Amino acid sequence: MIDGQFFNDLGAIVVAAAVLVVLGRLIRMPAIVVYLFAGLMIGPAFGWVEMSDGLKVISEKGIALLLFLVGLELSFAKIRDVGKVAIMAGIGQVVFTAAGGYVLCWTLGFPLVEALFLAIALTFSSTVVVVKLLDEKGELNSLYGRIAVGIFLVQDLVVIVILTFLAGISGAEEMDAGGVMIALAKAFGGMILLLVFALAASRYVLPRPFRWASRSPEMLLVWALTWCFILVWAAHAFGLSLEVGAFLAGISLAQLPYNDDLRRRVHPLMNLFIAVFFVSLGVRMDLGGAIDQWWPTLVLTVFVLIGNPFIFILIITRMGYRQETSFLTSVTVAQISEFSFIFAGMGLASGLIGGEILSITALVGVLTIAISAFMIIHNRRLYSWVDKLGLLRWRIFRTSGHAERGHGDDHELSGHIIVVGMNTLGRELVRRLHQRGELVLAIDTDPEKLSDLPAETLLGSVEYASVLDEAQLAKARLLVSALRIEAVNQLLAYRCQGLGVPSAIHVTDLSVVEGLLELDVDFLMISRADGLKAQLAKLEEMGVIGR
Repeated sequence: MIDGQFFNDLGAIVVAAAVLVVLGRLIRMPAIVVYLFAGLMIGPAFGWVEMSDGLKVISEKGIALLLFLVGLELSFAKIRDVGKVAIMAGIGQVVFTAAGGYVLCWTLGFPLVEALFLAIALTFSSTVVVVKLLDEKGELNSLYGRIAVGIFLVQDLVVIVILTFLAGISGAEEMDAGGVMIALAKAFGGMILLLVFALAASRYVLPRPFRWASRSPEMLLVWALTWCFILVWAAHAFGLSLEVGAFLAGISLAQLPYNDDLRRRVHPLMNLFIAVFFVSLGVRMDLGGAIDQWWPTLVLTVFVLIGNPFIFILIITRMGYRQETSFLTSVTVAQISEFSFIFAGMGLASGLIGGEILSITALVGVLTIAISAFMIIHNRRLYSWVDKLGLLRWRIFRTSGHAERGHGDDHELSGHIIVVGMNTLGRELVRRLHQRGELVLAIDTDPEKLSDLPAETLLGSVEYASVLDEAQLAKARLLVSALRIEAVNQLLAYRCQGLGVPSAIHVTDLSVVEGLLELDVDFLMISRADGLKAQLAKLEEMGVIGR
């Protein structure tokens, strides 16, 4: 039974978070950092709040709902144009940090199992922290923001595998080799079935009922939470952790077309759980145990703040992205994750590690989250400072190829021609327009297709308004789309119409011609009927390119 002390403690958490957030804004301190300090103040520092059984229940169940909200941020559609770099960078960083962290922990004198737990806890970055900060900055849909979200998706899927592994070990009836293998087989079998069920439901089952529920904002939220609890129950039935079920529920709903509206509905709920989670984290910290281990804590903190960005800059620049994009992305992952605390807590509950390791993990989390939050907020100023010092001019950080144009270019574009889609037609148009002395900006989602073009280039998907803003569409003389994706072509035609920019659209399906003409498209490029020379001649007649 929950007593009055529980409500007093919960009230103290909420009030401390609210008051200190107001004070934090006066000095421009990130809200998440404020929550951590609020927990330290009302917990270990003054002893006003202790983690009672009721607060522990709220914290544990709140983590599950928090991970449901994290899953809602991970839409495959939003990161499909950066999927390759996200996979390479995400897996590369996991391997590097885990291996490097283990060697570092072993060097610091930690036993085998504790070193392994610390190394894994250092590996993952915080989706909650970064998504909230990028959303506050309005850069969640920027190129580096989408790459970061893609990396989090890769990392979070790796976390699910690790949590499943832990659930299998803790569920073993006998701790011999045979019993452990049977338990692991059950756990991973259940996880695979749950993942397949969640993704299949998001494609074949959920769209229709959620389309109906979307008519009512309240019903949409209730149905989303209902789906979350269904998968949490299914995870429990398979012997998995509640966090796994909640996270997969969020991912499955993130693939629906109503995801953006759903995210807006749950945003206040997300803010509440972020506040409770991070304040509770501060309350639970054993400062004495962590301070006794101040040297390992300091070394591991520096490793996360420097080692993670280093490997990301190295991988992302090698994949053709600019140093600025690589740096901005790397800054977003210079902290450990909420999953790290869950992972260390499960290790403590299973008796594999002691409270000292949990305290070190928590303090490293507090330090890296606090420092990286300021790094993310001031990332462009930090990049300018690093660039002036020449720290990114080392040979290993050189971008391979001329693949991306970004915020750091020295000049603004005006009176240029934007060519979208670097297929055979698009690449030939870019070359011929460049030969005629036109200022051309080529856009594509594949850096390799942009690497050898004699023109300005921009990496990104034109479905995002931020990409077209960066391309300075409003100042362009013409937009040419060589894409074969009719829906995207119609979107481009609509945006050009709104800005009064002439457009030439490639048509492969004659059934869309009428719709494009209604959007005031100036020229329709029909490959089957028109050759490239004829298309260029027509553009000359329109007066949009020189003769």
